[in-house]
Amino acid sequence: MATIIPIKDVRATASAAERDAFVRAAANAPAASAPLADRRGRSLHDLRISVTDRCNFRCVYCMPKDVYGRDFPFLPHADLLTFEEIERVARAFVAQGVRKVRLTGGEPLLRRHLERLVGMLASLGDIDLTLTTNGALLARKARALRDAGLARVTVSLDALDDATFRAMNDVDFPVQRVLDGIAAAEDAGFAPIKINCVVKRGLNEHAIVPLAAHFRGRGHIVRFIEYMDVGHTNGWRLDHVVPASQIVAAIDRAFPLEPIDANYPGEVAKRWRYRDNGNEIGVIASVTQAFCGECTRARLSTDGKVYTCLFADSGFDLRALLRSGHSDAQIANAIAAIWRQRADRYSEIRSAETQRASRVEMSYIGG
Repeated sequence: MATIIPIKDVRATASAAERDAFVRAAANAPAASAPLADRRGRSLHDLRISVTDRCNFRCVYCMPKDVYGRDFPFLPHADLLTFEEIERVARAFVAQGVRKVRLTGGEPLLRRHLERLVGMLASLGDIDLTLTTNGALLARKARALRDAGLARVTVSLDALDDATFRAMNDVDFPVQRVLDGIAAAEDAGFAPIKINCVVKRGLNEHAIVPLAAHFRGRGHIVRFIEYMDVGHTNGWRLDHVVPASQIVAAIDRAFPLEPIDANYPGEVAKRWRYRDNGNEIGVIASVTQAFCGECTRARLSTDGKVYTCLFADSGFDLRALLRSGHSDAQIANAIAAIWRQRADRYSEIRSAETQRASRVEMSYIGG
């Protein structure tokens, strides 16, 4: 039997070949009987699945147009996991304790017949099946997704005023079409809908209170996200970050707030509610209030690699196992071994030096 590479080597200095050897050895090793936890005692609860690395927006904080231009080499179709392969991996993650599965991208609604995958994943059992989208195609897809078994939907919306929104998506896409998608999702039975707003100083901090005002009486949940240093192409600087404390203070001045408890351990958004109507907002403060110590997320890339941190530099290849005859049990063993060696805490140790390190782009593994 192959020898498993020491944890420190796999995590910090291992080459792609060494990581592949680790995954193969883990797949063929006997299953461990101890409860699954990483090196910091964190359980595995959430799986984010990127179904495509392509997007029809060029948001400045994610896929800037000067990098992701017309000739950018996106993954060829043969490199993408098939729906059947995605379902197999998701089933193995569920066997290891995952209870929340989110479909992401890129823009997931660009993946043809996505509702078929939704139906396959919805049959896995007692999981919270969700999707994050930019909303551009949601009006035409919402009903089919709901009928297929999607439980919840999150829509990215960084401003209500059209000029700011067009500047942020950088493809001149009108905000009204995203609002139409939200309305279609509501009509299809999705409730509440979550609205994600990434806040970048100098670009859309003026949009915070108008977004809160627009949705606070509708029962939907706006979540304001600190601008993060994901990947290497978005030109991130610390002075571009609007801290979560300032976001909450701005909303509180207009509509008084009070904090509320998390829905479950490891929930990344800090929750607040309006004192006058009880409706909710959230803030995600990865930069100023790191929550690494409670992170329960794994990410599956479009081409079948498992990443254990949004800020990781490399992943563990499961596609090779899927396409070389390994059983579901062996895939589950590999997932367990990957999780047990995890010690990621990038946001806790963020520094000028870590920011210079190589990191995978968010569009490749989802947000």
